[in-house]
Amino acid sequence: MIKNDLYLKALRGETVERPPVWMMRQAGRYLPEFIALRDQYDFFTRCQTPELAAEITVQPIRRFPLDAAILFSDILVVPQAMGIDFKMKESVGPWLDNPIRTAEQVQNIQVPDVNETLGYVFDAIELTLQKLDNAIPLIGFAGSPWTILCYCVEGKGSKSFDIAKSFCFQQSEAAHQLLQKITDTTIAYLKRKIEKGVSAVQIFDSWGGMLSPTDYQEFSWKYIKQIVDALSSHTHVVVFGKGCWFALEEMITSNVSALGVDWTITPELARTFTNHTMTLQGNFDPARLHSSPETIKKMVNEMINRFGKDRYIANLGHGILPNIPLENAEAFIKAVVDWKPNI
Repeated sequence: MIKNDLYLKALRGETVERPPVWMMRQAGRYLPEFIALRDQYDFFTRCQTPELAAEITVQPIRRFPLDAAILFSDILVVPQAMGIDFKMKESVGPWLDNPIRTAEQVQNIQVPDVNETLGYVFDAIELTLQKLDNAIPLIGFAGSPWTILCYCVEGKGSKSFDIAKSFCFQQSEAAHQLLQKITDTTIAYLKRKIEKGVSAVQIFDSWGGMLSPTDYQEFSWKYIKQIVDALSSHTHVVVFGKGCWFALEEMITSNVSALGVDWTITPELARTFTNHTMTLQGNFDPARLHSSPETIKKMVNEMINRFGKDRYIANLGHGILPNIPLENAEAFIKAVVDWKPNI
């Protein structure tokens, strides 16, 4: 039995005294203890070493009164498991020497046995759950098939992913074949995470906002929906599409437990688009954590009051930035924990 189940109550739509709080990328780069490990081990070594991944996952939990932990990993472990050899290049980020640009390359990609190729992630879950000792829930995650395709075809990060989009529009059949292979691998991967004990899973569609609403339906949402449909009877599924506010009305017709929203939509509009029936997560601008702790507290209180305390999970609208002062991260978390309704 998880001692603090506030996050799970919010996912179930139950009445709560205050919203739960966690931060995307909370296990990571803004923490001095994370930086110490980063200086010793390269990025994918940290992901692929269960002891390191578990340690990094619980680092923020030791510091802050968070209501959920999220497993330290990366969305690119899925294409790596499929034989797509991503590296993390210094000052560049994700890098693929041979991007996927042809139908023949797509045909040669295999849907792997995740137990063989991603066993280190499942081992990290076991170690993390031991460290958490049922204090709070553990969240597992994966990237959306579209977001993974963006990196696979572009070969690196991009501001617009024009090469990836052109691939989809010019070689549509190959694009859909690649998306389906990523989807099948992701379903197997997340199912195994659930079996190993995570309490919920989140799908990150970081680049969904690059697509028009029509193209989003074809190249992103229908694959996310496959994942949701496959997993929703097993656990809570949260979908976060950055820049995808236009799809919220469609998303609520699925079996998701919650939808993440970024800072480009107001709480009121997000509630309207989701018929006031959906648990929402977000949407504090990560850059706003550069404000003073006093300002952060005031803005967090306003954010909660506008979303409402029920069916709401306080979070950032994207991952925490690496240069955020610890006291400002703490101010954000503490503002949620200390929140009281206006009487």
